[in-house]
Amino acid sequence: MRKIFLFMDTIFNKVDAKGRVSLPADYRAIVKELSTEIVCYRSLTSPCIEGCLEDSLDKLATEIENSTDFFSETQDNLTNLIFGDAKRFSFDSTGRIMLTEKLLKHANIKDTAVFVGKGRKFQIWNPENWEKEETRIRAEVMKNRPSLKIQKDAE
Repeated sequence: MRKIFLFMDTIFNKVDAKGRVSLPADYRAIVKELSTEIVCYRSLTSPCIEGCLEDSLDKLATEIENSTDFFSETQDNLTNLIFGDAKRFSFDSTGRIMLTEKLLKHANIKDTAVFVGKGRKFQIWNPENWEKEETRIRAEVMKNRPSLKIQKDAE
């Protein structure tokens, strides 16, 4: 049976004056098990930071290459904004990463960051912005009531 690793929970952590923030312990455990670093970049759709393991970006690169023309403007735009912006981060002995000024500014993070698990990736938000976004998301989901069909594993 394969072990499953998912980024979960919503965790608030302090950010120091140098931009260092502790990666949540559960997240660190996933990184230690599967990699040595995380990759972060500015979200394309929200005022937050996206984070994941490098293999997730590798899958994204493959998907972009397979779904767009190699020389298309769409591919250029996506790869410039994601891969041209992404940065690898190792955590120190106390579990902290040092976020760049560019990332902190994009997410308007000052002294507290909210880590939001999203399965194979996570986001890092300003607490006030996350509260507004979570309220918006809950209202949208309750209004539209999505349905999911979960496939049973082959026995």
